[in-house]
Amino acid sequence: MNKVLNTILCIVLALCAVGLIWTIYSSVMEPVRFDREKAQREKVAIQRLKDIRDLQVAYKSVNGKFTASFDTLKQFYNNGQMTVLMQIGSNDDSAAVAHTEAVKKQHKNITPEGLYDLYKQGDKNLVFSVENKLAVKDTLFHSRSDFNINAIDEVPFCEDQKIEMDAVVKKVSGVDVPLFEAKLPYKSLLRGMDNQLRINLDADRRDQGRYEGLQVGSTTAPNNNAGNWE
Repeated sequence: MNKVLNTILCIVLALCAVGLIWTIYSSVMEPVRFDREKAQREKVAIQRLKDIRDLQVAYKSVNGKFTASFDTLKQFYNNGQMTVLMQIGSNDDSAAVAHTEAVKKQHKNITPEGLYDLYKQGDKNLVFSVENKLAVKDTLFHSRSDFNINAIDEVPFCEDQKIEMDAVVKKVSGVDVPLFEAKLPYKSLLRGMDNQLRINLDADRRDQGRYEGLQVGSTTAPNNNAGNWE
């Protein structure tokens, strides 16, 4: 009987040891897994914030200010136009430059648009730049298969949550300066992951005086539309 009890006791102790080892391993590996998953989610989120920044900068180039509305950004992308400076020919091509000067003398007061007409008619030996209006969707992200304008306001991995965005015009040294910001809190981005580790992360960011998430731009101070990951 004692032998049987000893055997059972050994088995129980062995199972307890295995359980303890597994608990220790899990406690060590959980932060590692958290950081790995966090980095993967941040990569996707940062790209989305960069896309928002590119859209905002394009919108401002046309309208003179940023917008706080994602619906406005979506409409701008789908239906808007923007002016693009198009360079025809190279200023390093001395023969083409000389030919262009001769054409300008032949056609007095010819505009860049006039040169562009001659270029389209077949004179490919011209050097000039001309402003051209293009559809926004044909200019921004047109080569990006992963870009979806309809998801531009959604928090990645948490589509029922929306990215926070604001835009203002603020006096800076007596000058009106358009500003915008887009915020993506960790509470939304990291939802479904270890909640205590996420709470600890937010606390660390607050202690450092940093936003508890990812942010691009700022409505409180000009920062050249920088992201807080840069």
